[in-house]
Amino acid sequence: MGGEANGMEGIWHGGDLGRARALFPEAPEPWIDLSTGINPIPYPLPALPLSLWQRLPAADDEAALLAAARKAYRVRSDAEIVAAPGTQILIDLLPRVVPDLVGAGPVAVLGPTYAEHALAWRKMGATVVDATTPAETDEAATVVVVNPNNPDGRLLSASDLTMLAARCAARGGLLVVDEAFCDFAPEASLIPALPPATLVLRSFGKTYGLAGVRLGFAIGEANLVSALRDAMGPWAVAGPALAIGAQALADAQWLAQAGAARTADAARLDALMAPLGEIIGGTALFRLLATPAAPALFAHLGARGLYVRRFQADPTRLRFGLPGDAPGWARLEAALACFPHGG
Repeated sequence: MGGEANGMEGIWHGGDLGRARALFPEAPEPWIDLSTGINPIPYPLPALPLSLWQRLPAADDEAALLAAARKAYRVRSDAEIVAAPGTQILIDLLPRVVPDLVGAGPVAVLGPTYAEHALAWRKMGATVVDATTPAETDEAATVVVVNPNNPDGRLLSASDLTMLAARCAARGGLLVVDEAFCDFAPEASLIPALPPATLVLRSFGKTYGLAGVRLGFAIGEANLVSALRDAMGPWAVAGPALAIGAQALADAQWLAQAGAARTADAARLDALMAPLGEIIGGTALFRLLATPAAPALFAHLGARGLYVRRFQADPTRLRFGLPGDAPGWARLEAALACFPHGG
């Protein structure tokens, strides 16, 4: 999650090729967008009956999606799950449906990470602490962790998260764990354990390369999940999204093969970037590079039609997504090869 903005104000988000073209009007087309953490090789879309576009989403279709998600995410029988039109709406709604938590004490966001989490709580009047280590969340009642983290891939263990959840519960707060990039690291998921006072968010579009489907999930205790469901109202997820999500989440073979392929791609990307600076980390879908030459490298790539993710808070870092085909890899390799390593 995270990216580039339409201008210099507000939170920057990735994937805005209109902005890229404005910055680099002479760049060759087609652009190669490496500014997001979205799988560049998407799940193959199934043939959808026309009726899915003509009628309101059916309860049976939603039930089929949730059953597939329960199995894929290993959701316990005593936990609740709700589907949403993307994880972003859940991030924004959460502080609205738990007003008691807004005033219960500071909300700590373990970062640097996806900036929309902190913004959502601040918009509702919460005091937000920007923590860089788990120890810096000690005074908070509610803690937000992206795990694996975007953009550096930092990963907290289930035992560490369980301890955080216990501390939040004792203070009447909540642990929010955003597992948007956990599909290719299922062993890192907190969902099978799901301690009390914990809400886990899962994103569909990134791993399955179908961000335009707009599909996400929240897993947690019944009262909180029900509050999110009520806030979204009926027919929140479109019928085609229900059908696509149900089929894709049930396809364990595709997920395993895609995970192995993207992990190999990430290693290939590491080898290309290694001469340019320090590879801080990342996930199977993106890598984070630190170099004083980051602004120059961003401009160098942009002029060649390659758009990577830069950061408002740290201009020495760039996040690289994965090319999706051989021509894309060739253009990236050529562009990096002719960049002067000294900046």
